[in-house]
Amino acid sequence: MFRILRPPAPLDIGPSEKSLFLAGSIDMGNAPRWQTTIEDAFRDFDVVILNPRREDWDATWRQSIDHPRFVEQVEWELRAQQIADVIAMYFDPQSKAPVTLVELGLFARSGKLIVCCPEGFWRKGNVDVVCRMYDIPQVVTLDELIGAARRRL
Repeated sequence: MFRILRPPAPLDIGPSEKSLFLAGSIDMGNAPRWQTTIEDAFRDFDVVILNPRREDWDATWRQSIDHPRFVEQVEWELRAQQIADVIAMYFDPQSKAPVTLVELGLFARSGKLIVCCPEGFWRKGNVDVVCRMYDIPQVVTLDELIGAARRRL
């Protein structure tokens, strides 16, 4: 059954369910909503989409360990990536995506990543080297990312 979980929803995923985490450019809500494209492409698929793009995000939240809603968000994202079967990672060329770069480092050795880093992303060279060093599959377009994730699942 197709489902979408977003923070702060509990990460209730059954033992037989496959899951896909959507890691990538959000930039405090300013990046394009590429996650919707992936969600739509999987509506016919038996998968739980873990989408960190929070519907009630408030850009005034302090980015601090002392701010409970911020901590809740970050911990949800980290836990979701730990339990996901596949992590589809997208670096939008118009974004900086600092958190996604951190997540690339955290999960580079997990065997779960598929990365889409188009030309124009400001740190594409770094992403390419990390992917080559850790044998992380890379694709060029969002459509290719969708196809690769479907095959992996």
